Amino acid sequence: MIPEAFIQELVNRIDIVDVIDRNVPLKKAGANYQACCPFHNEKSPSFTVSPSKQFYHCFGCGAHGSAIGFLMEYQGLSFVEAVQELAKMAGMIVPQEQRDPDKPQVKLMPGLQEALQSAALYYKAELKKSTRAIDYLKGRGLSGQIAARFQIGYAPAGWQNLATVFDDYQHDGLKTVGLVIDNEQGRRYDRFRDRIMFPIHDSKGQVIGFGGRVIESEDDGPKYLNSPETPLFQKGHELYGLFQARRAIREAACALVVEGYMDVVALAQYGIDYAVAALGTATTPFHIQKLTRQTDHIVFCFDGDAAGQKAAWRAAMNALPALTDSLRLSFLFLPKEHDPDSFVREFGKEAFGAAIERALPFSQYLIQQLSVDNPLQAQEDRVRFLNEAEPILQQIQAPRLALLLRKRVAELAGLSQTELEQNMQLKAPTVRRSAGARADRSAPVLLGKLLEILLHAPELAVQLDDALIVGVTPEAQLLRSLRREIQRQPGLSSAVLFEQLQAEMPERYRQQLSAKMMESVAPELLTTEFEGALSQLRRLQERESSEAVDLLRIAQEQGLQALTDAQRALLKQSRWGHRKEPQ
Repeated sequence: MIPEAFIQELVNRIDIVDVIDRNVPLKKAGANYQACCPFHNEKSPSFTVSPSKQFYHCFGCGAHGSAIGFLMEYQGLSFVEAVQELAKMAGMIVPQEQRDPDKPQVKLMPGLQEALQSAALYYKAELKKSTRAIDYLKGRGLSGQIAARFQIGYAPAGWQNLATVFDDYQHDGLKTVGLVIDNEQGRRYDRFRDRIMFPIHDSKGQVIGFGGRVIESEDDGPKYLNSPETPLFQKGHELYGLFQARRAIREAACALVVEGYMDVVALAQYGIDYAVAALGTATTPFHIQKLTRQTDHIVFCFDGDAAGQKAAWRAAMNALPALTDSLRLSFLFLPKEHDPDSFVREFGKEAFGAAIERALPFSQYLIQQLSVDNPLQAQEDRVRFLNEAEPILQQIQAPRLALLLRKRVAELAGLSQTELEQNMQLKAPTVRRSAGARADRSAPVLLGKLLEILLHAPELAVQLDDALIVGVTPEAQLLRSLRREIQRQPGLSSAVLFEQLQAEMPERYRQQLSAKMMESVAPELLTTEFEGALSQLRRLQERESSEAVDLLRIAQEQGLQALTDAQRALLKQSRWGHRKEPQ
């Protein structure tokens, strides 16, 4: 483990302007520096670097972070590699923190990640020993270079091989991260046995789970086996290969979503490096949000058989809540006898690229699927068409896309757009809040304001009383986390604080706070705004019923499940109980 104190000293010693300027030439622009963003194509510069905050933010694509985050994003480094690279620039030696095994660990998460990393290193070493596993990968056309890039390994046959890796094979953490299983008799054994192992990485390049593929298709058990849901790994939130593909996605201005691990690595073998895969589940809005941080064009690639058609429709339906007018979704269907792996091996990179160019736009795919088995001749055909289209149109909140789709559906059904919208009671996609709704959010807004101010001036946190941070909103939760980090490590810079918190932030809130951090605000104005927000919070608490405040404290400490239905209803009606995402 790299000590946190060293990371803070490193960030304080290096200058983010120098780090970024080595990779992207910067020009002075007032108090900051600017350049055309290296993470998306643009003609006028929107990429801004603040020397005072030691932070960068692109007002075009929303990319942001500290010097460590920049190296991770731009050069595709892991967190540890980025720290080591910066340490070289600063002439510092990265120390390693040794834990005392007799002392209880304060945090569980580092121990879990260490267990997964140790397993990944073990599987990687075992691959080199297994001629059978190596021959399998070679037979699939994979080179040693690609296997090393994706850290592919091999879990040998046998029930308790990981007992040679971990001193305490019975430790609960091994079960928590899904490396072992306990049977009904209490006997423990390895989850992955005689499988090719594909480590799954988070955005920092840390191993958070595994996918294992059997070598012999006739073997018992599923062809692919993923890690279970754990504190580190939720399959609906992660994409295989995204860590390795980030830079290629930006260069290609496109992300290709395929169905399996082997598809990703096989495409990378042929120079198609911008592919990722969902992990045994349909694409979710979380997947879409992660990809839109890298590109505004996502192509879903599916096999042409019935299973592929079904998977494509699930992906399209799951993507509806995440659609925006700036996002392009396309659907590519390969010939029935092919998957991406076999197609690229038989026809090559250029043919695959040409197939991507012919992918169906989302709107065209949607209308095609709604009318594929419907001649739209009889009135009953049109009624069925409208019945199937209605729940889809209700979910699309991208204003221009919704407008055009409604117009097309109305044309096919023989209606005017007005008749369609009246019949379906469709509302305008852009919903404006009433004055009453805005008033209801006054408490979260004040907490959000305090969060912004403390990211500018962490030293003001000493004036914030814990009793004022009441609520179960994202703002309240983030403010509590921020104050805790400031108390735990006084002197943390704004950039480091932001990076430590951003994993907890909703995506839209992360972009908002990142942009706010680039603003130059006089210290005396920050102090005045901070004191004003504290005063307003105190007045709100005084007006709020004591019962609601008591319920909020219980919810904060024990969770909402500790409340009765009636208590949750009362909490929801209070100013502090909103759980909507910040705007």
